[in-house]
Amino acid sequence: MKLHGTMRVNGRGHLEIGGCDTVELAREFGTPLYVMDEALIRNTCRQYYESFVERYGKADVIYASKAFLTTAMCRIIEEEGLGLDVVSGGELYTALSARFPASRIYFHGNNKSRHELVMALEAGVGRIMVDNFYELEMLEQLAAGMGKRADVILRISPGIEAHTHDYVKTGQIDSKFGFTLPNGQALEAVRTASKLRHVHLHGIHCHIGSQIFEMESYAHTVRVMMEFINQIREETGLVMEELDLGGGFGIYYTQADSPASVSDYADVVMGTVRQEAESFGLPVPRVIVEPGRSIVGNAGTTLYTVGSIKHIPGVRKYVAVDGGMADNIRPALYGSRYEAIIANKAEWPAEEVVSVTGKCCESGDMLIWDIELPRVTPGDVLAVPCTGAYGYTMSSNYNRLGRPAAVLVHEGAADLILRRETYEDLLRNDVIPDRLRSKKVVSMVSRK
Repeated sequence: MKLHGTMRVNGRGHLEIGGCDTVELAREFGTPLYVMDEALIRNTCRQYYESFVERYGKADVIYASKAFLTTAMCRIIEEEGLGLDVVSGGELYTALSARFPASRIYFHGNNKSRHELVMALEAGVGRIMVDNFYELEMLEQLAAGMGKRADVILRISPGIEAHTHDYVKTGQIDSKFGFTLPNGQALEAVRTASKLRHVHLHGIHCHIGSQIFEMESYAHTVRVMMEFINQIREETGLVMEELDLGGGFGIYYTQADSPASVSDYADVVMGTVRQEAESFGLPVPRVIVEPGRSIVGNAGTTLYTVGSIKHIPGVRKYVAVDGGMADNIRPALYGSRYEAIIANKAEWPAEEVVSVTGKCCESGDMLIWDIELPRVTPGDVLAVPCTGAYGYTMSSNYNRLGRPAAVLVHEGAADLILRRETYEDLLRNDVIPDRLRSKKVVSMVSRK
């Protein structure tokens, strides 16, 4: 298994992250447990800031908080000089509760409610990413009624299909997101937005997908979007000040993945923007990128405790852990693959091929198929790396399982940033109507 960030095998033969023995973390905080490597998160943020902002200027890096969002994470992102991309009232509320600067918040979403837009206008978020004509009209009405001006960027669907899973493709024509470019809808949206009194159009946005490795996909996207910016100028006289290229930069999960460096990514994007601007005689727009997965994905590791083991001779050996699809839906949803290590046997050689299953009442609750591990026994601590993105944020209470705790590890210290949900938490929103409060025992015999 590849070691990421501050991971190492310590003198006890245990996996260590952030100077903390993961076996001891499992004992202290319980499992399943999300472990977040603070140093790796910060280092990746700095790579983005240095590669885009310091090297090229006229650029902003906006963290896509849907990957992993807590109030503590908001503090880290603010300290590292990045902005924050939110996609719901809940994410916005989290950011504001953490006192994240509203002017550095970008509010996304294809179906924002009136309440969410009012919330954004009252808070004074930096940009509202408008996704459709319905939202554009509603935003104008709300801003007028509140005596506000909405600073917006229009989300465009450019008709580009990145090489990724169908569920995470977002830039193609047949998509729920954005104004479609090839059929003229995007230009119509620009014309409409430019005529509104309480909406100020700053630029255009696109996002072509997730877990993208081919840098040419980004270069092609830039060329398409810059050509559209030139078309906007020629047909309306408007010059777009900002070009938001979304996120989607791929990361390592297994040996099958070969991500580029953040520096190379920046060179491709910024270099192509400048080339196209010069070609069209356009001013270079402010470039915005929205990394999420690539900032926290490799920084997160989930710890599990091994329970039952089922061996079907000649078929497969199942190793069950105390988590599963409720804390990591990606294998079931996307067919995502992961590596793993037995944290308390980190130096032991692989002896058997097993499949790691969760504890949910679903045949599809499989975390890893056919992985080579040392001899597995009940009580072992299994560590699955690269779960920092879309693990906690896509977790659920399926089977009435409580969501796991999360700790932030750094230089030998482990700080709780998410409490483990209790059984009481699971009942917190349950309500029994008055008519059901008195117990009525029905005899099964009387029903015959």
